[in-house]
Amino acid sequence: MKKLGETPLPRQKPRGNRTVSHRLTRPRAPVGPEPGVPRDRRQEPATENRNVTLDCGWGRLLFAQTFDSDEALVGELRDEAPQSRDIAFYVRDPHVLLSLAPQEIFLDPSHTFRLQLSTYRGGGGRRLRGITIRRVASEADAEGINAVYAACGMVQVRSDFFSSERDNRAVTYFVAQDDTSGQIVGAVTGIDHRHLFSDPEHGASLWCLAVHPQARQPGIGERLVRKLAEHFQVRGLAYVDLSVMHDNEHAISLYEKLGFRRVPIFALKRKNAINEKFFAQPIPFYEGLNPYARLIVDEALRRGIHVEVTDAEGGFFRLSHGGRTIHCRESLSDLTSAVAMSICDDKAVTRRLVSIAGLVVPEQISADVGDDEKRAFLETHGKLVVKPARGEQGRGISVGVASMKTLHAAIEQAKTVSERVLLEAYFDGEDLRLVVIDYKLAAAAIRRPPRIIGDGESPIRKLIDIQSRRRAAATGGESRIPVDGETERFLAEQNLNLDTVPAEGREITVRKAANLHTGGTIHDVTAKVHPELVAAACRAAEAIRIPVVGVDFIVRDPEKSDYVFIEANERPGLANHEPQPTAERFVDLLFPGSRAWPDGQSRP
Repeated sequence: MKKLGETPLPRQKPRGNRTVSHRLTRPRAPVGPEPGVPRDRRQEPATENRNVTLDCGWGRLLFAQTFDSDEALVGELRDEAPQSRDIAFYVRDPHVLLSLAPQEIFLDPSHTFRLQLSTYRGGGGRRLRGITIRRVASEADAEGINAVYAACGMVQVRSDFFSSERDNRAVTYFVAQDDTSGQIVGAVTGIDHRHLFSDPEHGASLWCLAVHPQARQPGIGERLVRKLAEHFQVRGLAYVDLSVMHDNEHAISLYEKLGFRRVPIFALKRKNAINEKFFAQPIPFYEGLNPYARLIVDEALRRGIHVEVTDAEGGFFRLSHGGRTIHCRESLSDLTSAVAMSICDDKAVTRRLVSIAGLVVPEQISADVGDDEKRAFLETHGKLVVKPARGEQGRGISVGVASMKTLHAAIEQAKTVSERVLLEAYFDGEDLRLVVIDYKLAAAAIRRPPRIIGDGESPIRKLIDIQSRRRAAATGGESRIPVDGETERFLAEQNLNLDTVPAEGREITVRKAANLHTGGTIHDVTAKVHPELVAAACRAAEAIRIPVVGVDFIVRDPEKSDYVFIEANERPGLANHEPQPTAERFVDLLFPGSRAWPDGQSRP
């Protein structure tokens, strides 16, 4: 589950007070209540609560029913801060507003759903073991929420926002915390309209529902919504509204399951570069791009760089700006030479070259040697990694091979990817990916192998399928857990098989390789990676003479200096490294003159 509700993308600059009041000029009738709302809730709001806006850290919410006039609402939208996206909500006459500024504002393609709290029955839904839903309590929680937002492609709110808003009774933040790791894996924001502007309808709204795409437990989003609904129900509010994109079928299905129903309320936004995809003619073949290509294309479009998709299925696109044109395949561009690409393509050549540059490399032999040499190599190292000499995305790799029988099987599997196969000494530790752009570190992340958690009822095969579907949904179909010989071999080493029913709460690693494309997960460690690891990765890039590369190490701890070099990837995926700005650094390399400055503008 990636983005379940309205997804705020831009960063909002500080705006001062939470609400903004203007001189009363002409009262507007409030939005009419749904049937069943007591008549005493339909009184006019106090005049000091007119023209209400709420700073949400990523932009502002403009409550249209409180505005004195359509002109005042349009004027407030025009006051949107740079690199921000304000949302005018509860717009009942969008056609009238659009007629006032058709070149500046547009009707957001989202639906509004409402949950009537008078008929809502809480306490339902699946019980979540290992997850605690609670209020935000500390700065660490704020950092955790920002990490979830980043992983979901949402903007992180500014650093001082949560602390300044913590005592605002109009705004409520709930988080979902993994009891084992302590990590924040989900968040939701609720707004009490009665406290914010004396809403005569006693309404509320839900915003920014997000669940970390690598969260292992299902049902987190549902529990967050239920918690917020019950919270507002206790406060005596009448309903909860939310805005969700019209094509977000997964989110809409969840909301309808919980009892939300469509209501004829609309949202308006200002035309800007961030919102362009919602009102401008789409780029031909854009939808066919994978997430790695789309991430870069989106960044280029934000900077006004012309984009031409040349082959969507292959991830090819051409960028043009200021008389300069560069052809790319995801993060591989014209700036990477054919020689550098061929070095990375052959893992044996890569290993020799970086070894000369002083990097620590594992011992390695060809699988073409005789069985006696294979056996001696295996006995020397205890466990081996078997990999195709050429290949990518983890295909054909077997990790931790410990017997001649499994060695032969692993070699045959690797040969389905490349006829030439390598045997490499196995080192126990974690898989560290360092993304180097322009010979500087752009991101560092630990990649962990796919894991499942038993529920006491389902066999491993079903649990893998569930987790695989979640990984695919979170990565645009790029990450799935294969059920193949390598999966079966690794399970067998743990005295398990695909039909085993693990006990509730038992965590099982189902494959040893941590590659994202085979179901692995990525965890950012850029802020704490050891400087010597960074220096080694940059030396590898310089030895290969490649401007964009993903360097893979095995490390016992990313905060310590010891490592073993594994390989270099000439086309590293820049997605899933949130909150690191990998796409921004890539476009900076391609078009230095397009770099965004703090005020949101570009400099020549």
